[in-house]
Amino acid sequence: MINKRNVVTSIILSIITCGIYAIYWFITMTDDVSRANDNPDFSGVKAFLFTIITCGIYSIYWYYKMGKELYEAGQKHNVDISDNSVVYLILGIFGLGIVAYCLIQTDLNKLA
Repeated sequence: MINKRNVVTSIILSIITCGIYAIYWFITMTDDVSRANDNPDFSGVKAFLFTIITCGIYSIYWYYKMGKELYEAGQKHNVDISDNSVVYLILGIFGLGIVAYCLIQTDLNKLA
């Protein structure tokens, strides 16, 4: 159900494609968390569109929400995932979103 992705490869592809792969990564991570947590309202395309419409403000909320959703998914599937929502939020606020992506993907790989 959830695809395991290599974090280093995802970073390199994001750099090589000038961020286009990062958009794809954003959408697929959101969809993976949505599937893992059985929350169809949390959609990757919706999150991306809200981020564009709000000029990036929604992404701040997205970082926090991803942490909470990952934690809940870990609880449902008996996988040890910490509630890193505040860490993701702080990284997003200070412009270190790629680091938050890496941490989120690492937790997703635990669920895969």
